[in-house]
Amino acid sequence: MITDCNHKDVAMEKTVFAEANLEFALHQCKSEADVIKHCQGAVAVVNQYAPMNRKVFENLPSLKCIVRYGVGYDNVNVDDATEFGIQVCNVPDYGTHEVADHALALMLTLVRKLHIALPATKAGSWDYKQTIPIRRARAQTIGVLGVGRIGTAFAEKIAALGYKVIGYDIKWKDEPHLIPPTLEAVSFDELITTSDIISIHTSLNETTRMLFDQKLFSQMKRGAILINVSRGGIVDEGALLEALKSDQLASAALDVAKQEPVGADSPLLRHENLLVTPHMAWYSEEAALEMKRKAAEEAVRFIRGEAVHNPINAV
Repeated sequence: MITDCNHKDVAMEKTVFAEANLEFALHQCKSEADVIKHCQGAVAVVNQYAPMNRKVFENLPSLKCIVRYGVGYDNVNVDDATEFGIQVCNVPDYGTHEVADHALALMLTLVRKLHIALPATKAGSWDYKQTIPIRRARAQTIGVLGVGRIGTAFAEKIAALGYKVIGYDIKWKDEPHLIPPTLEAVSFDELITTSDIISIHTSLNETTRMLFDQKLFSQMKRGAILINVSRGGIVDEGALLEALKSDQLASAALDVAKQEPVGADSPLLRHENLLVTPHMAWYSEEAALEMKRKAAEEAVRFIRGEAVHNPINAV
């Protein structure tokens, strides 16, 4: 079963399941109660946002596999799933360059101050001085926080533009061979205090939840820029706004928010130096179809008793 899906259709999934001679049903579950009501008898589910936790697992004894659309899986309690013998999988490799490109686009918009120049010019003000100061790429250091597939792709793109690139990933402590050659590995503290621009590419977990708070913003370089295309809960949005108002940060861009969609009355949408896009970094037509195909294929592999390609837990 598909617990929930806000895509325009599930034609790709239908094709994959039909080729495997598997029946499926699409529901639009919003709550635990919805999942429990509609997914009785499901052995495997493909899941987008619906909550998957102990309460759900206790009431769905047939469930043995959850495949998450996309990279993140913060709506799935993996510990609970493991306890109940439920395999959790994701699709980590469908939109790597789309997300990296989006981070780059947001960053360059802020660095070149297009968010100021474009509306001003259209309003009749032909004056570059309103964007002063703008700094040269080679004079700036970009810190990449979280250097997996997307962080590595982003680092490669910005290194090609001439930026000095530094990075930090907690995995490097045990697996230093994962450090890509396009950046310099530094400590977390050094990344925070020396970067002119920080781009977040780490997952949301108990270690990173509300990581960027008032204290951390105060440790960043004054006038720095923050980009977040990862997960909204990593940034304390109230502290971010205060950092912008005080000019501790020059600007910031978010493709994700703690609560999505962002309310029309949110101050996030009103600050002139804060860009917000609607969780679209993952999207291209090609990436969307790839994600849907790979999620469905992973569910098919599990049903057939084959080894899954992207397990999150060991069961």
